[in-house]
Amino acid sequence: MGGPLEGLRVVECASFVAGPTAGMTLAQLGASVIRIDPIGGGPDHARWPAAHGGTGDSYYWASLNKGKQSITVDMRSERGRELVLALATAPGEDRGVLVDNVVGRRWMANDVLTARRPDLIHVRVQGYPDGRPAVDYTVNAEVGIPAITGGEEGAAPVNHVLPAWDLLTGLSVSTAVLAALHQRQRTGEGVYSEIALSDVALAGVANLGWLSEAAESGRDRTRHGNHLYGSFGVDFACADGKRVMVVALTPAQWKALVSVTGTESVFAALEKAFDTDLADETERYRLRETIAAVLKPWFLERDSEVVADELNRARALWGRYQGMTDVVTAHRGGEHPLLADLPLPGGPTGITARSPLRWNGERGEPGSAPMLGADTDRVLAEVLGLSDSEIGELHDQQVIGERRDPQR
Repeated sequence: MGGPLEGLRVVECASFVAGPTAGMTLAQLGASVIRIDPIGGGPDHARWPAAHGGTGDSYYWASLNKGKQSITVDMRSERGRELVLALATAPGEDRGVLVDNVVGRRWMANDVLTARRPDLIHVRVQGYPDGRPAVDYTVNAEVGIPAITGGEEGAAPVNHVLPAWDLLTGLSVSTAVLAALHQRQRTGEGVYSEIALSDVALAGVANLGWLSEAAESGRDRTRHGNHLYGSFGVDFACADGKRVMVVALTPAQWKALVSVTGTESVFAALEKAFDTDLADETERYRLRETIAAVLKPWFLERDSEVVADELNRARALWGRYQGMTDVVTAHRGGEHPLLADLPLPGGPTGITARSPLRWNGERGEPGSAPMLGADTDRVLAEVLGLSDSEIGELHDQQVIGERRDPQR
């Protein structure tokens, strides 16, 4: 695909979101990423969303693994394991980089790998630091976010649908790979880095100051629905039933919002009555319900397009609520250069993204969706130097998946 990491080879033996996100990130920056799956695919190979209402190719798997080379190996067999170890520890200055989430397999332990290549860069994704399994939705529950999410009414926790900790873990893995490469270049030493999903979640809420706040107050933060915590921000309905999210973090943003809505005199009187200064975001947060009630009629009197035009002219901070079908329509109309069509090997065509990193002002190619196992023969020949007869023998013994045409 070209890019700043061109020439680097990474072996990925990971499933679900975090590890594949790391490999995809590196691939979109130009690295050659070899993804290893068991024959027939791993537990995420058919994961939803999938084409044809769930019966076709996985949009999820194809998009997270685009731009990679796909090989399939029987990792229960000795010969299959040997192939994986040989690929991971292959010689070369820009080789010997492994990303995995393999826990509890002694044959892939770091000391086994480094016995073959001492300067190996090995980044392992875990659920918990002690090796226990976890996923985004379980660690998110444990750090307390569902308890402060949702409306004020009701006591049940509210989960969110975005696997944010998985995505952050994937980016942390790619950061670890790049840091380890820098260290190896300087010192000649390898690196074994373990990144637990639970640690990423804990670090996230701690670094935002949320745990410090809970420690000081001795209680969990109160739920406020769609109100922005600590400042002013909330959703408003427009005359046509559409909704917008309006935020005023800074004094300039607050001034713009007050000006465009023509509520200067109302808020001046409010400041006098409450002996406060609404240029202070803490005060805007304290009086959030009153502020929202004052602003609400302005939005209800205007269609969303009029609201959009006026807020934009005032340089207010806002966003419209949309469905994903609206985003798709915008993409079809050419509004999102980040997005790209992604033909699946078995059809139809999905939608994926290029790297959000614009390199010298340019967006790179997104990468093609892989066909499971289609690159097995070529990778074994090019990386391990196996002959056609040796590869044929591996096929005959079902150590590697059946031959597949990557162009099909």
